[in-house]
Amino acid sequence: MNRDPILFRVDGTPRLGWEHLARCQTLAAALQRRRRPTYFLSQLEPASLALPLKRAGNDWLDADAPAGTSEDLQEMIQEIRRLQPAAVIIDAPEATEEYLSQLRAAGPLVVSLDSQATIRLPSRLVINPLLGPGREAYHFADNTQILAGPRYALVRTDIRRVRPLRSVEPPQPFRGMVVLGDHDPNTQSAELAKLLLNTPKVQRVDIVARPHHPALEEMRALAESRPERLEIAVEPSEVVARIARCHFAVTAGNAASLDLACVGVPQLVIVQNEVYWPTAQRLEEEGAAICLGWHANVSPQTIRQTVQDLLDDPQERQAMARCGRQLIDGRGQDRLVTALEIMLHPSRQVSFSEAA
Repeated sequence: MNRDPILFRVDGTPRLGWEHLARCQTLAAALQRRRRPTYFLSQLEPASLALPLKRAGNDWLDADAPAGTSEDLQEMIQEIRRLQPAAVIIDAPEATEEYLSQLRAAGPLVVSLDSQATIRLPSRLVINPLLGPGREAYHFADNTQILAGPRYALVRTDIRRVRPLRSVEPPQPFRGMVVLGDHDPNTQSAELAKLLLNTPKVQRVDIVARPHHPALEEMRALAESRPERLEIAVEPSEVVARIARCHFAVTAGNAASLDLACVGVPQLVIVQNEVYWPTAQRLEEEGAAICLGWHANVSPQTIRQTVQDLLDDPQERQAMARCGRQLIDGRGQDRLVTALEIMLHPSRQVSFSEAA
């Protein structure tokens, strides 16, 4: 790779969760296909998260302070001067307007991945990889570009490859999945799996979890007690194989929900975090999912009854699969990289300089 690099500033810790890190990895993979070297300045916990980053061809720099702090700002400016990146991509909920303004003043094109729209964003490019809030909710500088909506959803490449296989529903017996994403803040995966196992017609259940999930050992013990009906999928290849065979999934309205909508898996959404409400509601409005509500308010009886109704109605499942595939085509990261390359083009830089 012989082009100017891209620097990502994102953390992956139990406090913040790991979804921000996962979606930056998806975007970094698309940038590498355009011959852009990628660097991650990140605090990672556990430290083993650095291994998949490096295996994917990224360079990892261990951050000294949490993203958005004054100490982190100094380190970022130091790395910008050292690496001379064409752009810095910030995916940190705690980044302030002052923090982003200082990075913009340092020279590179500043890109914000933001799904909350809580501050005025001075970044040149703002990306919302979820389905809400919309452009009207953001406050931004005059020459800022906003990319939001289903066309810019970040879908993992390995999952997108399952899309042709899911053009028809897999054969029975019925198989369900619990996919709460890269961060399961309320550790509900095992509880939801037990509910599905006790639901009529559901013969097998898969739980998708990360190797660093705090309740992984508990889930594995549960799977060992019911080896013929329950399995745990941890590695990406295992996850892809399960997605190809499942008939429905219980999700949380996060990035994993968009992955499953892309390949056509009917979903029951139980919201685990306030930031995912707009995505859950949009999936329901588009007919790709059934939103059951906030995790603390959804009863076991509601989950069981909804699953039974869904399995009794093949036309509903087909309609949900079709609506999900129409909503999310899986090309979001390619569109984002194209937009970034347009903004980084020399002629584009000259026009912005003249306008300033």
